[in-house]
Amino acid sequence: MVSQFTSSHQVRLLGELDFHFPVQTHAIGRLDNDSEGLLILTTDKKITRLMYSGATHHHRSYLVLVKNKVSAETLERLQNGISIPVKDGHPYIAKPVSVEIVQSAKEIYAYATDPRESYPHTWLLITLTEGKFRQVKKMVMAVNHRCLRLIRVSIGNLTLDNMQPGEIKELDEKTLFERVGLDHKQNDNR
Repeated sequence: MVSQFTSSHQVRLLGELDFHFPVQTHAIGRLDNDSEGLLILTTDKKITRLMYSGATHHHRSYLVLVKNKVSAETLERLQNGISIPVKDGHPYIAKPVSVEIVQSAKEIYAYATDPRESYPHTWLLITLTEGKFRQVKKMVMAVNHRCLRLIRVSIGNLTLDNMQPGEIKELDEKTLFERVGLDHKQNDNR
């Protein structure tokens, strides 16, 4: 499903989940139709502004299943930053906070099993502070590994834990601010 409530295309939408969302609910950040994982939904535009315009860069971590084995040299290339095309095909150096090979993705997220694991593959854990359009997928493609599955597992200290796909967990503002790393006392006079 796409991380929005309305679309002119015939796609599954967030409103199809078994939950009564308040009016003006919107997603902070997006996930592609073929990506999955943690998504923050809110009616508070202050949270959205602080996440994208605040002084703090927020870490976002992704479990990424890629085709074939990732070599030590390729891992190092990803860790040091890789050129990817962004808007209008201009190159951009995507420099992650960290990239590591994960031996057991299930230890990070219980639902990270995939039938394609019977073929040569690698699970990576990639942490970013930025989010260019399809950045993670472009990064692994730039080193000749096709992304088979992408799961956002955390934003700051807010994690999926063992939530099931489609599960919704409500948090109060104070808890959300603490877990995501926002300053709860930041002035909202913008």
